[in-house]
Amino acid sequence: MPLHLKTARLTLRPWTEEDIDDHRALVAERGAGTQSFEDNRRVIEAQVAASELTGLALLVINRRGAGDFIGYCGLTVGRASVDEPEIAYELLRRVHGQGYATEAASAVLDAAITTGRKRLWATVRSWNAPSFRVLEKLGFERDHVSADGGGELVWLTRSLP
Repeated sequence: MPLHLKTARLTLRPWTEEDIDDHRALVAERGAGTQSFEDNRRVIEAQVAASELTGLALLVINRRGAGDFIGYCGLTVGRASVDEPEIAYELLRRVHGQGYATEAASAVLDAAITTGRKRLWATVRSWNAPSFRVLEKLGFERDHVSADGGGELVWLTRSLP
């Protein structure tokens, strides 16, 4: 998949060391506290290594006008596979409700189509209504529900042309 994507309002690109503090802020919004700089460095290094291994990537999202970090979006093996990867995204709360997740995920979906893959997956916690709305706009449909240590997990899928 291409590692640099542009939309009308966003630029998606690979992670760099300069993104560590922004990643720390994003992770802190999950409510688990702020991880150390080194822990976040390891997460970013793992993302880069996974991308080199699989050709898939979770990409940093920057707003084109402001240039600021607002989250990430991309394809990952996640709970799926390299042949049928999982689309994933997470944005800072301050930009929720502005259409950025849909815009970024749409660009990633288009990039996935160019790879020749036939299907994508997404997994969403049952309480996450905004993520369901994004995925429904992109044509994802519910497939099944499972449970793990974090509770109920809804699996969605989308066939690609």
